[in-house]
Amino acid sequence: MGRDSGARIGFDLRVETAAPQLPPAEARMALFFAAQKEAVVLSSAAQIAEAAGASDATVVRTARSLGYAGLSEMREDILAELTGAASPARLLSRTLDAAGEGPAAILDHVLSLHTAALGALTRPETAAAFARVLDLIAAAPMRYVFGIGPSGAIADYAALQFNRIGLRSHTLSSPGIALADRLAWLAPGDVVVMLAYAPIYREVEVVLDRASERGAKVVLISDSLGPQVGDRVVEMLAVPRGRSEHLSMHGATMVLIEALILGLAAQDRDRAIAGLDTVGRLRGRLDRDWIKRGVHRSVPAAPADAPVALRAAPKVSNPSQTSGKGRKG
Repeated sequence: MGRDSGARIGFDLRVETAAPQLPPAEARMALFFAAQKEAVVLSSAAQIAEAAGASDATVVRTARSLGYAGLSEMREDILAELTGAASPARLLSRTLDAAGEGPAAILDHVLSLHTAALGALTRPETAAAFARVLDLIAAAPMRYVFGIGPSGAIADYAALQFNRIGLRSHTLSSPGIALADRLAWLAPGDVVVMLAYAPIYREVEVVLDRASERGAKVVLISDSLGPQVGDRVVEMLAVPRGRSEHLSMHGATMVLIEALILGLAAQDRDRAIAGLDTVGRLRGRLDRDWIKRGVHRSVPAAPADAPVALRAAPKVSNPSQTSGKGRKG
């Protein structure tokens, strides 16, 4: 019985199926695993053995008899059942299996996933919600973009671009207690753009609670969390992230963020242009040569057999150097 098969039929059924064929000590241990899932996930082999009145070796041997490579692999399956989420390693493995072999197959697979996700964004109900979200974000005194992990990088990017077009924004992308400092700033009328996905984790709960306490509005961007928090957000934009039980793909989410940036700029074109002009002027004050940065390459000499017009072309590194040359008077 393979590991993925066990994940599909459930850990309890795996134990129920295997126990009659196991030696008595391993059968008892397997039943202990099923009855004390939380303890198994959180404890070492020695701690499990002590609680079950068995040896460390029996703990590890039973996990292998149940079809796992070891105790850590069994823990991942149990944790997936307890939280409703598969481990990142398993998600990647399933995605690679579905993608096929070779670079061309992988590219085609990823493109097909993003094509399907982008197609979902063309629905009329999505366009209507998008328009309402633009109005909410534009009218807010302050904007916060929430995201943890990979979504945190997207949140940072969104807040940066909102600020550049003149919309004051902050990120809420620090996990744990570091989130508290900026979360304390939430004020009535503020908008939180939340990038979050099931299952609900502590940071999501705290942000939603704090927004409710302060009279701030939450806009959810998600593919799975909506049914669990629908009554606690004012708008939701559903964005697919690839196949269920496979590695999440964030391409469509980035496209949606880019659309929000452009849509907000269009709502107040003068403000957006003025904001970017300010960024440009500040860059110039910080470094007068910033616009000239980059690798400067000299133009290579034309080969001897090149057309005469090319061989005769002058090498000009700075157009101002030729100003006034060749003129009389």
